[in-house]
Amino acid sequence: MTGTLPVAAPTSLPLDGLLLDAKLSIPQTRPGLVSRAGLVSDARTATQRVVAVSAPAGYGKSSLLAEWAATEDRSVAWVALDRFDDNPIGLLILLAAAFVRACGLDQALVDDMRVNVAAALGRAAPRLATALRTTRQPFVFLIDDLHALTSPACQDVLSVVLAGVPAGSQFVCASRSEQPHVASLRPADDVLEIGPQELALDNKGARRVFEWAHVDVAPEVVDAVTARTEGWPVGVHLAALIARDGGIPIVIEGDDRFVADYLYRESFTALSHDTQEFLRRTSMLEHLSEELCRAVTGDSTSGVRLRELERTNVFLVPQDRRRTWYRYHGLYREFLLGELRRTEPQLMTELHTRAAEWYEASDSPAMAVEHLLQTTDLGHTVELIDEIALGYFQAGGMPTMQRWLTTLGERTIMQYPPLGVIAGWIATLSGEAVEAERWAAVLETASFDGAPKDGSASFASSWAMLRTLMCLDGPAQMLTDAAIGYADEPSWSVWRDQAIYLVGEAELLVGKVDDADSHFAEAVALAAISGNADVLILGSTQRAMTCMSRGRWDQAAALVDVARTAIQTHHLEDYATSVLTYAAAARLALHTGDLQTANRELTRAMRARPSCTWVIPTLAVRLRIHLATSYWSLGDAATARFLVREIEDILLRRPQLGALHEQYQTLTALVSTSSSGTHGGPPLTSAELRLLPYLQTHLTIPEIGARLFISRNTVSSEVGSIYRKLGASSRSEAVNIATKIGLLGA
Repeated sequence: MTGTLPVAAPTSLPLDGLLLDAKLSIPQTRPGLVSRAGLVSDARTATQRVVAVSAPAGYGKSSLLAEWAATEDRSVAWVALDRFDDNPIGLLILLAAAFVRACGLDQALVDDMRVNVAAALGRAAPRLATALRTTRQPFVFLIDDLHALTSPACQDVLSVVLAGVPAGSQFVCASRSEQPHVASLRPADDVLEIGPQELALDNKGARRVFEWAHVDVAPEVVDAVTARTEGWPVGVHLAALIARDGGIPIVIEGDDRFVADYLYRESFTALSHDTQEFLRRTSMLEHLSEELCRAVTGDSTSGVRLRELERTNVFLVPQDRRRTWYRYHGLYREFLLGELRRTEPQLMTELHTRAAEWYEASDSPAMAVEHLLQTTDLGHTVELIDEIALGYFQAGGMPTMQRWLTTLGERTIMQYPPLGVIAGWIATLSGEAVEAERWAAVLETASFDGAPKDGSASFASSWAMLRTLMCLDGPAQMLTDAAIGYADEPSWSVWRDQAIYLVGEAELLVGKVDDADSHFAEAVALAAISGNADVLILGSTQRAMTCMSRGRWDQAAALVDVARTAIQTHHLEDYATSVLTYAAAARLALHTGDLQTANRELTRAMRARPSCTWVIPTLAVRLRIHLATSYWSLGDAATARFLVREIEDILLRRPQLGALHEQYQTLTALVSTSSSGTHGGPPLTSAELRLLPYLQTHLTIPEIGARLFISRNTVSSEVGSIYRKLGASSRSEAVNIATKIGLLGA
């Protein structure tokens, strides 16, 4: 497969849609909570574009955001985050979906976020920032539980999105911890900060809480509670509930953690045994519904319990207006989990297993995997991941897939080698060359006799196709490997079109152009039926290149149009499968004399070429040969020679490339002459293209180095080179130029 993985069943099914709706639904304000109208009013009328609400758990951050939403006259976008959103693509999809819902925009904006993870910062985040900046209606974006995002990649894309918030609109984030983007916004006075001091209740606010709980105690008792809890809202609420049930509101000294443990335990012990058990056993769920809780606990009254708990307990929060999904207050959930581990630790695995079974039966396999990873059932876990990997990967779930694989570890994965093949595909197509080579070495000695869950006919067949893609041992072995997949994959296999395509790729490498074209045509026809966009794109482009070499330009143009349409439809602009299409489109434009289009297509190809590494040598070399030839035709000898040097680097690792080696020698002879002009300078290297998107952020040189795992000196050198090549003298100027010429942004 010289592309991305074949299409499998979609992962966006009804339950996933309900969970997404819960994340994007604005919660209603709840009775008994002290109004923060003054804080909200001051923040709404502030000139700052960003509002950071940062305080430990229990300070009413979510309540403040809900009250803000209820009083807002601008369009309101709401996102409630959890730990499953801690990847840049998932985050951008959520933000775009919330913005589209709030402002009534085209759903295409959400689809534009489904990019290769390597393009999240350089393409998707600027695209969303532009949408924010250019919207005609003022809006407020309310983000709850920002602390769920711990990955640097999420912090980086968020910083780019924040830069797009226009005057008159605001981005409000609530977090338990300090928010990374705040420091860079302070110098320009562009952030309003609300912390524990502003959120703490005073004596008057605490008395309102006790009044709501219908607790008649002396004012001095309430004042003592306020002093002991230091106005910590959740502590005051718990003290009122304890007092309502006949307890002593608060009798201990200590910090928030000790106060929390005491208050929660006092409140918890006042509940019935059955309710305590229900709370404990459902605490391992991120999201709760009547059906899910019934499946996990076996309690047929789960729906009644949830509604009663919502009515009497401020720590069960509805996530949608239909009261279908709930969640526990974060700190309360932590307490309940502690109780579960203390009293029923032996049940943890069984509860996660039941949750996984329910999610899997409800067509939400990704959530099933999340729970299975908390169990000892590794066999079913790896099989389920293998089964859903194809669709999940293509739906933009690569960061999640990588997290799953890392959690499992190589030893567990290789107990089920078909998943190792999937890991190899992901690494190969993500441009992670070293990781791809590592998986190839591990798979060489693996064996597996069962039927893989990924839809391939056998482990031997799927591994042979990956070997074909990587061209590990030259053209002859590539033909042998391709023949295995071709022979083994039946007509019903989701890998059949891929197997046929790879035979054509191998034949092209040994000079059998007509045979290759025939197989490409067969693969494209099958891919059009199965919906495998990658084979459709690559097969059509390879056929177009052959047509061009034979002077059949009209037929070539039609084939390139097929490939371009598939790229746009499936949002595959930055994938390795698409880069050759840009090179073909540029060659067509040069043939017709359309230099503007040719340069635009060449820029697209150069921008995406880092995804074509030496682990996909046939595509990587063929791409650079066509690009170098086009640049030479345009009189840009510097870029042509630069691409020749990149080919040389690939050939050092994959020297046996058959017909491509001959084409390379012809190209070398061409660019070594002086018949072409020498205008232009060298292009940005792959390393510089990887660094370029970080210039949009407020990261320092050392921080960028940490993101890319390179030294500070290397970053400084590459930034200086970017400035010289773009003719810029500052980060902002470099970003503006790069955006204008198409190296950044959509």
